[in-house]
Amino acid sequence: MAIAKAERLMNLALCLLGTRRPLSKRELRESIEAYLEAGSDDSFNRMFERDKDDLRELGLVIATVENIEGEVGYLARRDSNRLPPITLDAEEAAALGLAAKVWQQARLAGAASGALQKLRAAGLPEDVDPYEAHGALEPRIPVHEAAFEPLMLACRDRRPVLFDYRKASAARPEPRHVEPWALECWRGHWYLAGFDRDRGAERVFRLSRITGRVRSRGTGFTAPVPDVVTVRETVASWAGETADRSALIRLRSGAGYPLRAKATRVRELGDGWDELEIPYGHGLDAWLVEFGPDVVVLEPAELRADVVDRLRAVAKG
Repeated sequence: MAIAKAERLMNLALCLLGTRRPLSKRELRESIEAYLEAGSDDSFNRMFERDKDDLRELGLVIATVENIEGEVGYLARRDSNRLPPITLDAEEAAALGLAAKVWQQARLAGAASGALQKLRAAGLPEDVDPYEAHGALEPRIPVHEAAFEPLMLACRDRRPVLFDYRKASAARPEPRHVEPWALECWRGHWYLAGFDRDRGAERVFRLSRITGRVRSRGTGFTAPVPDVVTVRETVASWAGETADRSALIRLRSGAGYPLRAKATRVRELGDGWDELEIPYGHGLDAWLVEFGPDVVVLEPAELRADVVDRLRAVAKG
């Protein structure tokens, strides 16, 4: 079945590329054997529309032209389907290959693979394998959040969105009206940066805290989109990456490796616990809460109080 469809698509593409005038559906049906074998006009029409959509998805530009008699015809003009030579060197091809491999676990895997196939067709040298040039590197950016795809499309199309968001310190989610700017992955988590209409300011949202469905809003943006959206820098500052103070915590042995990587001093306490000194900045309390019972804050007192308040809020929820 797959071979038959591939042959049918190839024949349709050749017909559309080889004609100098638009061909009607009737003429295409008479020219392609698989269409002649269609059981009925309805069956042929469904098959043709699917094939046309598949060819367009593969990158073929198909023009629809109506003649003076009102009959619709189709053709693929060669000047619209010809790309200039692709002059990628080995390093550039390797970068493209790594970018495609990043999305192997995401919904964009098919699009990334298709893009490389189109580059091959456009002249990417056969002796350059973008997947194997740096085969020892296996980048992965997992995307498990259902909110990722609708937010990605909303960022691309500049469409405001509405979703329910649960802050780390809140027991229940709250609705947020956001003009989305950019998505970025930081330390294994995806974040959205955008303009929060209700608060009238830029905000960053962690996708794993978005609950329910992301709904689109048809109205345009009300705030200007900055030339550079620093998602990672904003989240890093909230997580204490730019801290100028220190905090002292107890951490269960064998747990909290991201905290251990940040520690400036580690001391074994025995009984399955270690003492760590880590940088302390805005947002550190929210990060520590994620480690649950594996972390106990010793000092400063305000950080300990913030963590206790967040844990109580979660327990109430």
